[in-house]
Amino acid sequence: MLMLLGALVTGCGAGAGDTAGSCPAAAVLEAQMDSVLSQAASAGDFSFAVERLDGRRYTFNRGSSTLQTSYESKSTSKLISAVIILRLVEQGYLALSERPQDRIVDWPIASPNPLSDMTLAQLLSFTSGLTIDPPCLGIESSAFEACVISVGTENLNNPIAPGQEFFYASSHLQVAGLMAIKARGVASWTWQEVYAEFKAQTGLFLSSSYDSPSLSNPALAGGMHLTGRDYMDFLKALKGGLLLNTASMSQLLADHTMAPMPMRFSPIFSGIGGGAGLGEDWHYGFGLWHECQSPTFNCVAGTRVSSPGALGFYPFWDRSKGYTGVVARDGAFGTLTSGINIERSVRPNVEQWAAC
Repeated sequence: MLMLLGALVTGCGAGAGDTAGSCPAAAVLEAQMDSVLSQAASAGDFSFAVERLDGRRYTFNRGSSTLQTSYESKSTSKLISAVIILRLVEQGYLALSERPQDRIVDWPIASPNPLSDMTLAQLLSFTSGLTIDPPCLGIESSAFEACVISVGTENLNNPIAPGQEFFYASSHLQVAGLMAIKARGVASWTWQEVYAEFKAQTGLFLSSSYDSPSLSNPALAGGMHLTGRDYMDFLKALKGGLLLNTASMSQLLADHTMAPMPMRFSPIFSGIGGGAGLGEDWHYGFGLWHECQSPTFNCVAGTRVSSPGALGFYPFWDRSKGYTGVVARDGAFGTLTSGINIERSVRPNVEQWAAC
């Protein structure tokens, strides 16, 4: 694939003059957005950016934050990891129907244990039956592969059959990541080589890294440091069909948690790390949420998707209105809803701006 970076840096910043053919009211709306965001509730500095269909990009920075500031990703990396793995599926290295034991020699869950039937697709949708994250996922010195084996060992007695319920946990993506590494077929490779190949193919995330808790044991579900600009460019490429083919996009954006599947643990509904949730019943695709502002999911899946993180970093894609954006920030752990609420405070203005 040709390098994409040169095609991604487009659009205008807040207060910039309108380009030919754009809405005359855009600059006025951007000034209104400045005003709303300057008063938005936030315990720390943040940057906000949104890009509409014509490529015009609005940016607001509060305090010392910019789109070039490096922030901890937490769960915003889930969507990135899912896309990287789906690209390897597209390229023929592995299949969504494969099971961990098909790629990981020492995987400890075997038949007749019901968990032996979990597939890559179920790992990407957090419906694999895994619910226990071993401590090694957060330890710098842990060996990546050995820790994934521990995921299997810790979940051996889990009574949940794959495909029966959704459970938000980091283990799903860690197992999926090791499957991808093994499928890539280079004995010396780690996730860093898989990630480097993705960056070389796309020109994306040149200022971002998988480095938490360490480079040798990165958490694929939440272990990046990244910038708002890098995430904006990623969303632009994803929206533009430059990263996945039609079949893969359909899988990414499908609702893999449709009723009657229970959402056994959702931080969006109930909160995480001591923070409050929204009390909303969002559904899940591959590494992304299907948003729904209702205590019971009654929305059209795929209309608006996102991948918020526990520190309030919030990337979003409103597919019904054609715009993408981010709230880039580092708050306290458990402030997942803070970035969402910042965006919601300015959403009416953004929707006008996107439509003009």
